[in-house]
Amino acid sequence: MPSKERTIFLADCRSFYASVEKADNPELIDKPVAVAGDPARRSGIILAACPLAKARGVTTAERLGDALGKCRDLVVVRPRMQHYIDVSLQITQIYETYTSLVEPYSIDEQFIDVTDSLHLYGDAQTTAHLMQQEVLALTGIYTRFGISHNKILAKQACDNYAKKNDSGLYVLRRGELADSLWQLPINKMFMVGGRMTNHFVRMGIHTIGDLARMPLPELKRRLRSKFGKNSDIQAEVCWRIANGIDDSPVLPGTHAGEKSVGHMMTLPRDYAARDEIKVIILELCELVGRRCRSIGKMGRTLSVNCRGADFDRPTGFSRQMTMPYPSHVTNDLYYHALELFDRHWDGLPVRRVGVSVTGFQSDEQYQLVMDDTRERMGALEAVTDRLKDKYGDDVIIRAVSGTPAGQAADRASKIGGHYK
Repeated sequence: MPSKERTIFLADCRSFYASVEKADNPELIDKPVAVAGDPARRSGIILAACPLAKARGVTTAERLGDALGKCRDLVVVRPRMQHYIDVSLQITQIYETYTSLVEPYSIDEQFIDVTDSLHLYGDAQTTAHLMQQEVLALTGIYTRFGISHNKILAKQACDNYAKKNDSGLYVLRRGELADSLWQLPINKMFMVGGRMTNHFVRMGIHTIGDLARMPLPELKRRLRSKFGKNSDIQAEVCWRIANGIDDSPVLPGTHAGEKSVGHMMTLPRDYAARDEIKVIILELCELVGRRCRSIGKMGRTLSVNCRGADFDRPTGFSRQMTMPYPSHVTNDLYYHALELFDRHWDGLPVRRVGVSVTGFQSDEQYQLVMDDTRERMGALEAVTDRLKDKYGDDVIIRAVSGTPAGQAADRASKIGGHYK
């Protein structure tokens, strides 16, 4: 008996951050609004712009100063990342009242499998419209829905069609690809950026259909001649996307169970002195250790990377080592991170530093070593973790974080580098 054809949605929130700000502040409804780094200093980049601002030429990821030059009356709002996360979770919970199969793809996008609950609400468009209206009523956020039989086509239906029509809904059917998706230029295909577009065009591939109709062995041969034998996987991925082939399920827990934990910090200025860089490495090790402890894991492989400020002439390094024993204790991570740093740092100023841990095992059972302090230090750090969880990350910080080099207090007010 043939299996039932799936019905998959990709739901996308329009101009999410800016829409949240407008929903919270009705006086902004008819004004061009953008969310950006630091309005007080007129610095940073545009994280989101509402449709009114986009109509005036404001684009995501451009510098705030450039945006203000295009739109003098632009209302610029500082980001509130924790609030955006809370609204995103609220929207996910709304979708979960229709089906248990909801997979967050990003903070403003979710894949939704309604195959087994569709009969409760009607056809796919009716169901998507009900979700759209409920999200709008409860959060003030307008959503768009790409609809198809798998995730990759639902995503492309949303990006290329649902975002551009009045209803915010679009069904991309398997038998209609030749008359719809395949007619679009190759740069409209999911996962194809500017550089790949140029490569495809030089190969004579101008539309998604050109790529889809090309025999896979021929595509592999062409990419292999340009990028080497390791390009076979990339060729197959692109060919499958063009042909709308995707059997991956919608998995609610797809992002659970980290295989690595890492934190990276872009510094407010160049750090040239070892003593200053040490402070940042310690703060990063504390963040990594805290995250590892929260998931009950100890890591064995530690990585450190540093980069200079000049990205046209990059300096720095990225190296890893296997520690003598797995740990999630800050001082253990810091000792070995500093060892890596001293071994590979070229002495030039750094502007970005990262620390990560992989090779996990449970922290409930581990091999003891001579002079082992992991249990005692782990218990102490568990107490400070609970204090930070309850009262905020800056309720207790190390003394060195209070020096001019320290960033812990400032970072405590941010999520992902943006203000909470």
